[in-house]
Amino acid sequence: MNNTAESNDILKGLCTGQPLAVLATDAGTGPYASLVAVAVTRDLRQLFFTTLRATRKWANLAGNHHVSLLIDNRRNQVTDFSRAAAATILGITEELSGTELENGRAIFLGRHPHLAEFTASPSCALFRVQISSIFLVTRFQNVMEFHFSP
Repeated sequence: MNNTAESNDILKGLCTGQPLAVLATDAGTGPYASLVAVAVTRDLRQLFFTTLRATRKWANLAGNHHVSLLIDNRRNQVTDFSRAAAATILGITEELSGTELENGRAIFLGRHPHLAEFTASPSCALFRVQISSIFLVTRFQNVMEFHFSP
């Protein structure tokens, strides 16, 4: 499938409009999925999420920085079979510190101001995902690939 303006609009709407995503990390013995609050930059090249350092996902990320995230617009209704869209995002994570932490936190809190107290905790880590590819699926069969160079 070729890139189209409609597909670009659907992708941008999903990535910048949905507040949550399913994060898949490598647990060593297999994948591990977690629900996370996300903020995606308008150019779709970076995604930010937070987690506490005492979590399994943080430990998994310390061992393997490659991640996959799923963002979708399903409503758990029959119409999802013809109307739902899902974006699978592939990339590499990095826990932010210093100036990058402050810049990333501003982007994240711009999307999730209600999480300000949580993100201010010393036990909270902010991760940036450098997005390498996004696969957009619509109507459960139409697949569009978007690739980003570093």
